[in-house]
Amino acid sequence: MRAGVFQAGLRALIVTTILGLLIVVGSRNLQHFDAPLVAYTFATLFATFGITYRYAVWLQRPPTALFWRRGWQTFFKRNHRSGNMRLWLTRVGGQFALNDFMLKRGILRWLAHMLIMWGCVLAVAITFPLVFGWISFESLPDRLDWYRIMVFGFPTIAMPHDSWFAFLVFHGLVWASLMVIPGVMLAMRRRMRDEGAAALQTFSEDFLPLILLFAVSVSGLLLTVSYTWLEGYGYDFLALAHAVTVIFTLMWLPFGKFFHIFQRPAQLGVEFYKDVAKREAPARCARCDHPFASEMHINDLIQAEHELGYRYEVEGNPALAHYQQVCPPCRRTMFALAQSQLQLSASGISATLPLPMPVYANPGFGEGPLGSEDAANFHP
Repeated sequence: MRAGVFQAGLRALIVTTILGLLIVVGSRNLQHFDAPLVAYTFATLFATFGITYRYAVWLQRPPTALFWRRGWQTFFKRNHRSGNMRLWLTRVGGQFALNDFMLKRGILRWLAHMLIMWGCVLAVAITFPLVFGWISFESLPDRLDWYRIMVFGFPTIAMPHDSWFAFLVFHGLVWASLMVIPGVMLAMRRRMRDEGAAALQTFSEDFLPLILLFAVSVSGLLLTVSYTWLEGYGYDFLALAHAVTVIFTLMWLPFGKFFHIFQRPAQLGVEFYKDVAKREAPARCARCDHPFASEMHINDLIQAEHELGYRYEVEGNPALAHYQQVCPPCRRTMFALAQSQLQLSASGISATLPLPMPVYANPGFGEGPLGSEDAANFHP
């Protein structure tokens, strides 16, 4: 464990150092770096170290490490690469850009997720390059009412300060806030009215992320209100309050629910693993000889259990080497038979065994959130 912690810390240090060097180089040796934003920069570096460290530790867990390796292997597996690339484009567009998996859970829940996600994506795309000095604005020497956008110190397009394009660019964080706030309200509404969610939710995992997003968005909007309509009234206090909320959010990223943002892309590897596993040879139950899962998945599951210290080998039966080689319906049948035999042997009555591969009256099709996958893996 100590070796794993050291490796995770070393990787986090390397990634944080690289980001620091990119800030120095991208801002032309801090020439375009805005000194008042230094607190945001250090908070971002702290968050980068924490996120990388936690991600590296997460990848060291045997099940995660196995899925991580298998995901890359199956994605680049021969005879599957072109199909995997098409699926990758489809899934990136559907699962990430459109959040279609949330649409299955309700239109309002999907809308809340879309507003929060794309509002945060827009805010991140604007804020971090500005904080790092990668993007800056300079007035033209011969036309002070025009601004030129500098990207990594290189001049790009120029625009008059009162143009519609400048209005859209300079208020980019306003548009992001106007997306996040209604998304937070919809999510908060569900937290307060959905009895199923209320039974499981906690403050740190369910309410605190929404409160932080709301605080960052509202305090940022109030800054715009202050310098646009109130002649800067209360700007210093609002700027300090906004800085505190943003810095706290950045420092909380590695420890709270927002960490799933960085874990979620790994789900694509699991999807490719499932796709390839379906096309590979199936594993057959050692008891009833029916196919019930992919052979690759069963072998990987046995390997992960060994690495975790679990031993489910079966002794005295050459046809059954490991408990994972038994399909879920037969496992429940074997458990029921064992209980029945114990009860009947005490009364001197011999048990009559049923036929293999039991058939259930309720197949469970369509009862879970995964649809066909639930039907294929239904375990009564």
